Amino acid sequence: MLLSVREIINTPGKKLSFQFSMDLSSVEFGGCCPVAQPVVVTGSVRNMAGVLVLTGKAETTLHTFCDRCGKALVIPKTVHFEHMLAEELANEDEADDEIILLQDGYVDVEDLARTAFILGMDTKILCSEDCKGICPVCGVDLNHGQCTCKKEADPRLAVLAKLLQQDEDEA
Repeated sequence: MLLSVREIINTPGKKLSFQFSMDLSSVEFGGCCPVAQPVVVTGSVRNMAGVLVLTGKAETTLHTFCDRCGKALVIPKTVHFEHMLAEELANEDEADDEIILLQDGYVDVEDLARTAFILGMDTKILCSEDCKGICPVCGVDLNHGQCTCKKEADPRLAVLAKLLQQDEDEA
């Protein structure tokens, strides 16, 4: 969504609001596409003493899975972003990632929101901070109880395990 900021560019104290939705349902995160619903983006551009400041937030609900136990999750996701806008930079060599150059008085707010949302995604999603995951041998969910798997001894300690077993048999 291209947003024209021409009407506030020379008027300190003026504000311009925006709202739109984006479809990110085809964007893959961690092997799945968790953004099943549109991402609603709201925000504003404010002229603060001659400096244009764009603030916004992108909100949706993610349909995903816990990275430890595989439980299906539906969780809200909100990403906030902020950028300064400028028609030109005083010194091109000192370009800043937070300063976005306007193109003929327009800024691509959708591109900024999409980038912020993608970069703001969690690298690990858990159903709870203390999720125990699943047993790597039998697949039992360790959050609901212990598994009955016998722990395998380190093969380097097999001789010691045999000695301990002999001691138990003799006793």
